[in-house]
Amino acid sequence: MNGHEMRNKLHKGEYVYGSMIVSESPRWPSAVRTIGLDFVFIDTEHIALDRTKISLMCQLYTGLGIVPVVRIPSPDPYQATMMFDAGAMGVISPYVETPDQARQLVGAAKYRPLKGAKLYNALSGKESLEPELKDYLDRRNRDNMAILNIESKPAMEALDDILAVDGLDAVLIGPHDLSCNLGLPEQYCHSVFIEAVDEIIAKARNSGIGAGIHVVSPDLMEQEIRWAKMGANLIIHSLDMIAFQSGLRREIDTIKAALEEKSDP
Repeated sequence: MNGHEMRNKLHKGEYVYGSMIVSESPRWPSAVRTIGLDFVFIDTEHIALDRTKISLMCQLYTGLGIVPVVRIPSPDPYQATMMFDAGAMGVISPYVETPDQARQLVGAAKYRPLKGAKLYNALSGKESLEPELKDYLDRRNRDNMAILNIESKPAMEALDDILAVDGLDAVLIGPHDLSCNLGLPEQYCHSVFIEAVDEIIAKARNSGIGAGIHVVSPDLMEQEIRWAKMGANLIIHSLDMIAFQSGLRREIDTIKAALEEKSDP
């Protein structure tokens, strides 16, 4: 799969499957390829990865037909452009709360390498791009996706205006940040949190773009499936570190039980 194909699936409401990848081992991508993922979620907001490592990861996954999607540390269009230059096919901008922040990400994803006044005028509708330039930008940025993290009450209050920004491809709910912003830290089964997620997904899908939530805990899989059935088609499940931890712990506990050893708490 490439970015263009993934974007089309998101807009059509078809499912795409991914997981957060923390490991930077050069052998990891070939293992990931056996899982059946369409894309990988590479996080630079909470994970310490430099540009060289990110670029290597993007190139490796692209070569295996897995779309690399990178979350940047802040809603900064220049950081987004750097990730596209590194080989990302999608960029997730965290904690977006205004239409202008959304518009800037679209500019970085769909109008690269334009910057400055010409980009601002094009995004605001004050200036039409020359036909030759527009065709060039469309071809150059064909695989690029603009994805927003929605993870606060102000973002929800501005969601209609944010979703009206032309060029967006998907919204991704950050459950931990959203739960904290709602005053319900990590209470993912609370009715207020569930209603908020339902609302974001419904509005995004009604706007014709993809929607998803990053679910880490296997205990929430039933809720994750319910959200997918109601339209959440950007499926980001778990992360390699948690899958390794839970899987290996389960197997070690099985061995200890067979040997009548006590498991550590």
